[in-house]
Amino acid sequence: MARQIYRITGADAREFLQNLVTNDMGRLERDGILYAALLTPQGKYLADFLLIRDGDAILLDVDAALATGLLQRLNMYRLRADVQIEATDLGVSRGTGPAPEGALADPRHPALGWRLYGQESGDDGSDWTALRVAHCIPASGIELTPETYILEAGFERLHGVDFRKGCYVGQEVTARMKHKTELRKGLTTLAIEGEAEPGSAITSDGRPAGTLLSRAGNQAIAYLRFERSTGELRAGAARLSLLPPVDSAAPV
Repeated sequence: MARQIYRITGADAREFLQNLVTNDMGRLERDGILYAALLTPQGKYLADFLLIRDGDAILLDVDAALATGLLQRLNMYRLRADVQIEATDLGVSRGTGPAPEGALADPRHPALGWRLYGQESGDDGSDWTALRVAHCIPASGIELTPETYILEAGFERLHGVDFRKGCYVGQEVTARMKHKTELRKGLTTLAIEGEAEPGSAITSDGRPAGTLLSRAGNQAIAYLRFERSTGELRAGAARLSLLPPVDSAAPV
């Protein structure tokens, strides 16, 4: 788990982020940690991250593989705002057992346990892929790609988007998907009988229906065309079946 932690400071920092990210910065004052994303103007995924209250500053915790591109995009939007963004040497520890002092509950889902920011990094050995698969929680670079629309990836269920906060980059497309259409494609969990590797194409009665993504044991996260989910689902030689809808995370 390679992460980069940035520190964001300045008189305009909260307003700056409020105008860019998918979630409401007001929740940060209440909860101390927030899940959000930055989108393209066309509503597609650029990066997801956690925002953490750190006194008058805000920490931004992002997958290290996305860090450089995200920083460039934030600086592009910064213009003359009183906002400073600097890399830190902070690390993040995480676990699913008893939380140490100062740890924060992961805001996406209770199954993801806690996160602690400081000089050390690491985790308690939890099977994070199995936890993600069981609760259909997407990961950057796997389920979350530059072609992803965040509602198809379950961001509403994972508390990563707010529909009352007003404008942000990509808000118009996201709101239209929420209010004017029914999702025809998206992430779901499947049971697997047989061998099928992540990345395998899924067919329904022989027609293309989606892609198998993360797998743990006899379950997987898949990107699926829902109108084709009633046929016989296969990925290679494996037989697939839809599992009941995943549980919703705790309300916020």
